[in-house]
Amino acid sequence: MITTKLRILLVEDYKTDAELIKFQINQIVETSEIRVVDNLEDFKIELQKFVPDVILSDYNLPACNGLDILQHTQNYDDTLPFIFITGTIDDDEMAANTILSGASGFILKKHMNTLADKLAPLLKKIVFNMIQQEEVREKVRKNKIAVNQIYDYLDKIHVDNEEQKLNINKIRKNIDLIKKDNDAE
Repeated sequence: MITTKLRILLVEDYKTDAELIKFQINQIVETSEIRVVDNLEDFKIELQKFVPDVILSDYNLPACNGLDILQHTQNYDDTLPFIFITGTIDDDEMAANTILSGASGFILKKHMNTLADKLAPLLKKIVFNMIQQEEVREKVRKNKIAVNQIYDYLDKIHVDNEEQKLNINKIRKNIDLIKKDNDAE
């Protein structure tokens, strides 16, 4: 059971399929918040407002297709995991094209009764990556605190001669360069 809370945006036009998918997700995720949309316009709104951890999408939708949803997702955030859950992708070439287009995975609806088993490894990988990113963000935060402490220390140093002033300015410039490199990453 996945214990990390997941925010899931589900793009599905059949209410019954949406309910079955939600049921299967609740079998593997302890706490989830799932929003369901069935068109591109509502998807765009929820993507901005809801900010999901993962997107699950049908391929064949009334007003667009799953690749349209995937493309908009990638334009919004190309690191956002995207998984197709569809009955449409039934040939190997089409399935390969969805992965080559940037989808994190796909599951056929004909496997709806075992969806939890097929979805669990994909969601576990997403959670693992989320946790890894949390660690990186925390390290960046701590580095910024350290840099600010160094700046405070440099501000408190009373310089007696021109050579000390030059050295302190060199230290500040080097810190600024490191700071710019970290911000660019």
